[in-house]
Amino acid sequence: MTSEPGFLDGNAAAGDLESLFGADMTTASGQCQGCGRRMRLAEAHAYLGGPGTVLRCPGCEDVLLRMVRSPGHLWLDASGLDYLRLPAAAG
Repeated sequence: MTSEPGFLDGNAAAGDLESLFGADMTTASGQCQGCGRRMRLAEAHAYLGGPGTVLRCPGCEDVLLRMVRSPGHLWLDASGLDYLRLPAAAG
């Protein structure tokens, strides 16, 4: 019997993140504050079943980023990332 993981890859959160940052976030990268692992956000484990989006480190499973929408607000907590690096727009 094979058990399914309870998460998707970080690409599943790309649409929500793009609506916030206004850029394709599939190639954005960061570093986990917990274990120091460097990764593209697409490699993170995405949990979408709750009231928001949670990205966890694929190495240590620490929370990297949380995003929650309400009718009038958007909350973003990226305190699990030492940094978030986005490719510069060409031009």
